Amino acid sequence: MEISPIAHFHSPFPSKFGIPKQSGIIADLPGRIVFEPAFRDAAALRCLEEFSHLWIIWSFSANRHAAFSPLVRPPRLGGNERVGVFASRSPYRPNPIGLSCVRLDRVEQTAAEGPVIHVLGADLMDGTPVYDIKPYVSYADSHPEARSGFVDTRQWHRLSVHIPEEAEATMRRLGFTEEMLRLLRSVLAEDPRPQYQRDPDRVYGMTFSGVDVRFRVSGDRLAVTGALPLSGGENQPGRS
Repeated sequence: MEISPIAHFHSPFPSKFGIPKQSGIIADLPGRIVFEPAFRDAAALRCLEEFSHLWIIWSFSANRHAAFSPLVRPPRLGGNERVGVFASRSPYRPNPIGLSCVRLDRVEQTAAEGPVIHVLGADLMDGTPVYDIKPYVSYADSHPEARSGFVDTRQWHRLSVHIPEEAEATMRRLGFTEEMLRLLRSVLAEDPRPQYQRDPDRVYGMTFSGVDVRFRVSGDRLAVTGALPLSGGENQPGRS
């Protein structure tokens, strides 16, 4: 079977680092689905806005990993314990296919890109190929009694986030709104670091909406150490 992208996803994340580890974790994180020219037909989206949530089937296009491994290290287990790949949502899979449930914000009809789907809560990198879109139907897709294996037994600890006035002022000069700052704080609170790295002196870098955000983590506190614009004006705020 051969499949080709019907669309591409656009988000504030031009690289994998910092992307929420699951869809829905940052509930208001915005993203856009822009269709390939052959699929820019408004008729294909008829009645879509009657649904509140969508399933997105997409490609782990940025993964450049080795051959199939039956064991992976989920972040929820601290990045050190191993489980079977099919008992995880690891991106390192035999076929690099992802599945995300997102909230439908609106469908926008545009002259340049045709119908564009605006969604909230996605965990996709900017430019991710999208293979299919399906509506979420609660009678079949919702299972409140479901068990979630090791996820049920391991609590995820959010970090407290401190952004100094100087760094916040820099972000505002680069076009960040109050809403974008709020979203950035939410993303940072989820601890973007690889879970096996715990060096309090290490400075990490994460690109969010065209700004290179630098930070350190000590204990449960994340402190932003600086913010710089990306060269070339790529992924400027407001484009995603």
